[in-house]
Amino acid sequence: MPLLQDLEQFKNVSPWLQWAMFIVVCLIAVVAVVSICISTWLSIKYVVFNRKENSRKLSGKDAARRILDKHGLQKIKVSVMGSMLFGNSYSHYFKKVRLRRMTTKKPTITSLAMGAEKSALAILDKENDPDMRARVSLTPLVYLGPFAFIPLVLIGVILDFIFFSFSGVITLISVILGLGIYAISFVLSVKTLKTEKKAQARACQILKEEDMATDEEIGMMKELFKLYNIQYINDIIMELLQLILKVLQILANVQQSSASNN
Repeated sequence: MPLLQDLEQFKNVSPWLQWAMFIVVCLIAVVAVVSICISTWLSIKYVVFNRKENSRKLSGKDAARRILDKHGLQKIKVSVMGSMLFGNSYSHYFKKVRLRRMTTKKPTITSLAMGAEKSALAILDKENDPDMRARVSLTPLVYLGPFAFIPLVLIGVILDFIFFSFSGVITLISVILGLGIYAISFVLSVKTLKTEKKAQARACQILKEEDMATDEEIGMMKELFKLYNIQYINDIIMELLQLILKVLQILANVQQSSASNN
């Protein structure tokens, strides 16, 4: 296992730090296994509900367009995406509801759920919901935070080597900055989940009030949303554990450098 192999390079650090790193690595392994199980179950439910036709014969695209128009959001486009990255999403910046190709035209439970939930995000955006507003303004950090850590550290090492004869000061500053951005990304991930749950509740409410789905169908959608939320929480936990491991690795490197200098 790569993570356990990485621990071998820290044999000279204090026992408590070794144990802490070992425990975190084990937790990451457990969360990874849980993630695989949840993802598998979610995929099964997604496909099953995407084969079950809804009673109103509404496709995801039709449902999204109907909900958006009903709430004065004619300017929001509904586009079809084959991409797994941008599928089933709402973009504040491009004013679009994006739906995966496999759920756009089918009049199924899954298609209806995705079209309604992403349209509900657009409604929250229009209503200037505080959680949605925070999510929109800080969205870049959510996606860039985890990827910014390594580049920042590399830049710090290069600057340290060129201008400060590798004193370690700039490297340490860049590490702290990278961890700060990573931590902000983690906090914003929690905010994103909060807006998703709001949108899911709003979508179910609209579908019921507009008679676009039966109570049984809404129950199926809630089951699908619940699995999405569990997967998202699992991903947040994984990000937190990875952040903790990075901090422990930095402490271990500091201890080893200190021991070498002594």
